[in-house]
Amino acid sequence: MDDRATRAALQHHWDASDANDFDAEHAIYRDDAVLDYPQSGERIRSRRNIQESRFVQPNHKRFKVQRIIGGGDVWVTELVLTYDGVPSYVVSIMEFRDGKVVHETQYFSDPFDRAPSRAHLVEHINPA
Repeated sequence: MDDRATRAALQHHWDASDANDFDAEHAIYRDDAVLDYPQSGERIRSRRNIQESRFVQPNHKRFKVQRIIGGGDVWVTELVLTYDGVPSYVVSIMEFRDGKVVHETQYFSDPFDRAPSRAHLVEHINPA
């Protein structure tokens, strides 16, 4: 798969995630894919288990992609994942093999207040 096709597959994955289309969302993964959540210390093995873990998750989720970057077998997506109206800033690193995701790591971060000490150095952005 070339980079344009991979980027399109990733966008389709995130669009399907946002639409709660669990079959389309998980079509990007190999059967033996692994998903890691470092903050919680969880590893989920197999596309079937990854899909089920998301299906049974009770919160209302929305996905807003900020950008997708990468090339070859490694791609990074920055996104805002909103659970029941509360945003979480997420970086997803996906490693591909034979055109499918073999390993994904997702890092989550909560928003935090602006620091007054650097107010004169920054401009306000609204990624959500």
